[in-house]
Amino acid sequence: MDNTILHMDLDTFFVSVERLHDSKLEGKPILIGGVSDRGVVAACSYEARAFGVHSAMPMKRAKELCPEAIQIRGNSGDYSKYSQDVTEIIKEAVPLYEKTSIDEFYIDLTGLDKFYSSYQMATELRQRIMKNTGLPISFGMSKNKTVSKVATGEAKPNNQIRIDYGKEKPFLAPLSVSKIPMVGEKTQRTLYSLGVKRIETIQEMPVELMEKVLGKNGVSIWKKANGIDNSAIVPYNERKSISTERTFDRDTIDVLKLKGIFLAMAENLAFQLRRGDKLTACVTVKIRYSDFNTYTLQSRLPYTSADHILIDRVMELFRKLYNRRLLVRLIGVRFSHLVSGGYQINLFEDAEEIITLYHAMDKIRDKYGDRKVMRAYGIGARTISRFNPFTGEPPPLLANRRQ
Repeated sequence: MDNTILHMDLDTFFVSVERLHDSKLEGKPILIGGVSDRGVVAACSYEARAFGVHSAMPMKRAKELCPEAIQIRGNSGDYSKYSQDVTEIIKEAVPLYEKTSIDEFYIDLTGLDKFYSSYQMATELRQRIMKNTGLPISFGMSKNKTVSKVATGEAKPNNQIRIDYGKEKPFLAPLSVSKIPMVGEKTQRTLYSLGVKRIETIQEMPVELMEKVLGKNGVSIWKKANGIDNSAIVPYNERKSISTERTFDRDTIDVLKLKGIFLAMAENLAFQLRRGDKLTACVTVKIRYSDFNTYTLQSRLPYTSADHILIDRVMELFRKLYNRRLLVRLIGVRFSHLVSGGYQINLFEDAEEIITLYHAMDKIRDKYGDRKVMRAYGIGARTISRFNPFTGEPPPLLANRRQ
């Protein structure tokens, strides 16, 4: 049985949400992000893109390219809410879906043609999302994730397209190599230097040549260019959370020590989020006292992976939760409601310097170890479990957890 994979993507999601709140923004160039010259563009409308503006561009440069653009700071809380609304509609309609970012979904409709046209079902789902939320959304449908994602890009804005079985290669052939998922600027320049500008050229090349030029990445690109992708839909709730806990050798009532460890836990988990290109929307703090009674407190927040936001929320929850004058046996922090999306959603409020600082710190941690850069307050927490939870590798077993 051939697979039927649907890819749905909300069109200029952040801009569309702002236009729901203010219809006067329709048809006008919009820049969303830090409103000062030192801010960064988190998202922009199609009208602004026509002037060469793109996300992650310094706001000052964007204003130079498009002086008449309207600047909006953005409200990540609103965007998170609408993302959840769309997720709930999809969840109620289909048995298996994958949420890959705040505004992007894959849906497995394989086998549903026995009972109902999968394309008709996808069409009705898209119409339901637009009717219930007011947001424009596009979709592509094919036999795999790669072709469907490319098809969605070709369908935009606010449209839909189906690529019939056996038509994958002809559909992809005339498109730019930049349309292949995982082909970034560096890979594109390499391919262009070889005279490879269209996907059709890659289709005509032997896979061995692509491997010679780009290594294993070249093999993956060659497969995608030929419409080959066997990756499965990963259920949205498969990776619900990341967490870390500490059981003390000796129960403690040292508040400064507890605060330092909570800070180190939050900082480390935030780094793991960014390393895994994830965002969280829920923070939970846990305390177990010497009498083995355990208490937890959680808080929802707009999607983020920023240290300063998550640490503040963890410390706030600790202050609210720690109200018994008993010795503490265990503490823990959990980030849940995870989605992919990297740092984009934090661009609404952060200056370019802060974003650059995070990138620099993470680069040092990746190269030299994640204890090479950390806040001084949490430096005493020496044995926080430090591993990437998104690689599939088991966490290290720490033989000595003395603190």
